[in-house]
Amino acid sequence: MQFYLNGYKPGDPFVADPHPGLAERSTGLPDTADVVIVGCGPAGLVLAAQLAEFPELRTVIVDRRDGPLEVGQADGVACRTVEMFEAFGLAEKLIHEGYQVNEVTFWRPDPADHASIVRTGRINDVEDDLSEMPHMIVNQARMLTYLRDHMSRSAARAEPYYGLHAADVQVDPDPGAEHPVTVTLEHLENFEPTGETSTVRARYVVGCDGARSGTRQAIGRSLEGDATNQSWGVLDVLAVTDFPDIRLKSAVTSEHGSILIIPREGGYLVRLYIELDNERDAEMLRDRSVTPEKLAEVANRILHPYSIDVKHVGWWAVYSVGQRLCARFDDVPDDEADTRLPRVFIAGDACHTHSAKAGQGMNVSMADAWNLGWKLGTVLRGISRPEVLRTYSAERQEVARELIDFDREFAALFSARPDDEQDTDPTRFQRYFRDQGRFTAGVAVRYESSILTAKPTHQQLAEGLPVGMRFHSAPVIRLADAKPMQLGHVARADGAWRLYAFADPAHPGARESRLRQLADFLASEDSPMARFTPPGADPDSVIDVRAVLQQGHRDVTVDELPPVLLPRKGPFELVDYEKTFCPDPATDIFDLRGVNREHGALVVVRPDQYVAHVLPLDAHQELVEFLHQSLVEVRATAPRRERADAPLRAGEQPAPTVTRGRAV
Repeated sequence: MQFYLNGYKPGDPFVADPHPGLAERSTGLPDTADVVIVGCGPAGLVLAAQLAEFPELRTVIVDRRDGPLEVGQADGVACRTVEMFEAFGLAEKLIHEGYQVNEVTFWRPDPADHASIVRTGRINDVEDDLSEMPHMIVNQARMLTYLRDHMSRSAARAEPYYGLHAADVQVDPDPGAEHPVTVTLEHLENFEPTGETSTVRARYVVGCDGARSGTRQAIGRSLEGDATNQSWGVLDVLAVTDFPDIRLKSAVTSEHGSILIIPREGGYLVRLYIELDNERDAEMLRDRSVTPEKLAEVANRILHPYSIDVKHVGWWAVYSVGQRLCARFDDVPDDEADTRLPRVFIAGDACHTHSAKAGQGMNVSMADAWNLGWKLGTVLRGISRPEVLRTYSAERQEVARELIDFDREFAALFSARPDDEQDTDPTRFQRYFRDQGRFTAGVAVRYESSILTAKPTHQQLAEGLPVGMRFHSAPVIRLADAKPMQLGHVARADGAWRLYAFADPAHPGARESRLRQLADFLASEDSPMARFTPPGADPDSVIDVRAVLQQGHRDVTVDELPPVLLPRKGPFELVDYEKTFCPDPATDIFDLRGVNREHGALVVVRPDQYVAHVLPLDAHQELVEFLHQSLVEVRATAPRRERADAPLRAGEQPAPTVTRGRAV
């Protein structure tokens, strides 16, 4: 991570200077806001963390709880989610604290004694080169703590408001209203109304308020789908057991039911997802008399001949499986989708619900929020066109629909009894689990073509970086300091687009180099950087250019690079040396990601790390035309000065200083 751009200062460099506008804001609940987020679960706090990267915006986050979540709920963190947390600078903490899922075991009835279970399979949890990040297990409450800490260290110094329930959300139909959405907030103590209410008028509202979402109801949306008659108990326990795979993720199906064992962080804690039988366990389900002790009895019934002795219960719950989905994730009626822009959105459980066994709920919810967050932030900042907000519902509703379909089959196969007709092959679930590994890891999402995602016309130039899918990182060597690193880790959650220019074989200093010609274009007045970067902003605040050379890092020197790869930034016009990379000799990125060596490739990546386009290095005009669909043209009104202390030219007005696009 880079810091000290604006001058050296002592102290923690990862705590940003507060935005100057904070001094003018009251500490209480404001009357108006740019965005109101309802709910402080995973979706709400990822959205808040992303918007905290736009500190000039006023974001209000409210939750009906009295304070932060402390224990329980989701725990599985997919590889893709860890990649996302890396963009916030939080992956290292998550990996250090969490349990890493390496292998999965499968248990079925013993063919010689169906009353007992035996291990029938053992596979890697994640296939090779699926992601540089592991599949982790961390308590949801800890994930939320990481996000709140990130918000508090940001220039926005963002913090949630607790004890507030969004009782009503109304949208003013006047398209000219500056703050068209009015949120009525009911004040609570211990979830009970105090009789006091407040209102906040906002430009946008996002309901991240769960399966019983009041925001969803306010915009006339509903969850559609099926409720099953399956019930599951969840136990987080410290226990003593003779089951040999207690520290491995294990899927167990016996004649007496199914149980999913998820080892937890810390080396001792374990989570048990326990299927409750509608016949054997009917009485306690009907009477709502489930207790942790009764759940432990069911677990012992399923695990026979093994046993588990629960010593301490950290958290427990009972839930019923239901696969439900909203038709749209915003407030725009279907017949007005092409003429009206959304003002209210829903994310996470507010728009899709499913079983917990595949570990997708928290992950998909956070991905919803990141997809929406950068779009809201850049639209409000004036960088993106408001039309990009239409893509949120279109992109994420399709992902949720695929999730519901997957979850329905996953749940059925997991719970299939040995005598079921569909369970004639005892390894069927194991094969399905392995085959669906990309989906459960969160890396199978592929967005359809839109103003943000082009058609894969030139995909052959980078076959391993499919258009519409997340940018798959790979090892590289940074040229300036010979640091081995992951290329994908240069991307921060800062709302910037990234151009990864994979060079042709020519030396980057040679006149015939296509990379050099691209760099010359990007430095010209016709480039997207000149068209879409606001006056006074750093040159990489909207479009961040990175190059990957074919030469080794000892075969090129920094002074041979074109100026666009050595941009000057900040009040002192300091040189950013971290824009150029070379292949790692052990795992050449050109081979690993199928990049054409003869021609090179320009890979355009969205702020949420999804590949938006693959282009030839010389497709200069095509690049501009593509970005023009989503970005606002804001040509600089005054030329950039050579030095921070250079005198103003005749008639020139001093522009506001902006770092990474933020007014300071």
